[in-house]
Amino acid sequence: MTKDGVEAVDIDTSRPHPARIYDYLLGGKDHYAVDQRAGDELAAAAPEARIGVRANRAFLRRAVRYVVADGVRQILDIGTGLPTSPNVHEVAQALAPDVRVAYVDNDPIVAAHGNALLSRSGTTRIVLGDLRDPGSVLDHPDVRRLIDFGRPVALLLVAVLHFLADADRPAEVVGTLRDALPEGSYLVLSHATGDFADRSAAQAVYAKATASLNLRGHAEVERFFDGFELVEPGLAQVPFWRPDAPPPPRSEEIGFYAGVARKTA
Repeated sequence: MTKDGVEAVDIDTSRPHPARIYDYLLGGKDHYAVDQRAGDELAAAAPEARIGVRANRAFLRRAVRYVVADGVRQILDIGTGLPTSPNVHEVAQALAPDVRVAYVDNDPIVAAHGNALLSRSGTTRIVLGDLRDPGSVLDHPDVRRLIDFGRPVALLLVAVLHFLADADRPAEVVGTLRDALPEGSYLVLSHATGDFADRSAAQAVYAKATASLNLRGHAEVERFFDGFELVEPGLAQVPFWRPDAPPPPRSEEIGFYAGVARKTA
């Protein structure tokens, strides 16, 4: 039995999944009771969690507008999560209708919802793939049909790398993706951190989920931008990266770093 081309047996609803927890915290509807319980535990452990995920989403919108305004017309969004309007392609195509967006996620539920949303669009695709195997993402035929790696690409790794443990070699993963991008491409990245508060209780919530939460400090996150040139204001907390509105309450506590960087060679 399939739904939108995804085998139902592949969908595990017995454990919370980061994409569905994120959806719940954003106020979405595409999650299960197990995800809601995890989200409530997370909000209790980190009271600014709901504010933080919304600030992270707002950063994503600002960053997409920035790279599109600079002429990028291709976006590879890995770890996209469940559709949340406005989605990346909606933000990008509001500025330039010819922008093409390839979404990638490892959750079959995300793929099913994405296929339903994008089925009539020739400029967007969603691919079931795993960031831990970047070569298979880059070589996926649906990605290759949409993304021309001979032209600048905006690579989005937003709120996803912290679900890779050190054993997954996240720096090597980013390096593989970076090396596939031509000059003029961008990396848009955000990452959870414990620099502003003790988040061990939040990590305990994700220990029961399908992916652990691996917090990293400023210097560790900044190293993911090796081979890129950070644009101003550099690596900052998400509410303070080129804000277009007053920052939300408790912004100083939000445990997300964010940055946008350009590949210059």
